[in-house]
Amino acid sequence: MPAICEDWGVTRGSPPTVLLTRHGQTEWNLAGRRQGQLDSPLTEQGIRDAAQVADAAKAYPVDIIVTSPLGRARQTASIVNRVLGVGVVELSDLAEINHGSFAGFTDEELDNLHPGWRAERLGNLFDWCFPGGESYRDGWLRAQRALDSPPLKGATCPLIVTHEMIGRMVIGLIDRLSPDQALAQSSPHGSIRVLHPRQ
Repeated sequence: MPAICEDWGVTRGSPPTVLLTRHGQTEWNLAGRRQGQLDSPLTEQGIRDAAQVADAAKAYPVDIIVTSPLGRARQTASIVNRVLGVGVVELSDLAEINHGSFAGFTDEELDNLHPGWRAERLGNLFDWCFPGGESYRDGWLRAQRALDSPPLKGATCPLIVTHEMIGRMVIGLIDRLSPDQALAQSSPHGSIRVLHPRQ
């Protein structure tokens, strides 16, 4: 397992506070289907999740919302921005890790289609790649690019709207966690994670 690079660029000139949230609950979340870079709409609960994030974010001096370009994240960001009114910027590097040919299936369906895939994945979680898709390592590199991007470098208190898997990588990079520690992070729907990059 690789160690985090102590000199990754986001720590220099990065915002003093970064807020991170996951998109609201979707229809596929509810059904247990892997989404990856496919999409499904927010449920009624997902819309409430986004409103809850907007309400919580009012306590912070948010100056920009930076979102994944995927529909569920954009819809969440739009709901939040109706309250904050700070503007929304999309970053392609914040899109969820690509699930390749596994997208759209439940884990139980995948057990029938690809016996043994779970054990293989857990044996090397950071580097295991979805067939035709990406690994967490790929997501780590994209998260680095996103955090070094002008919209985030130029912000004072950005709110990042992203996804469960790529969100773990964002948290890991900002908090200088090892990949193993990053993989253990979570971002429940409707919650905000407050992060303080070290300068």
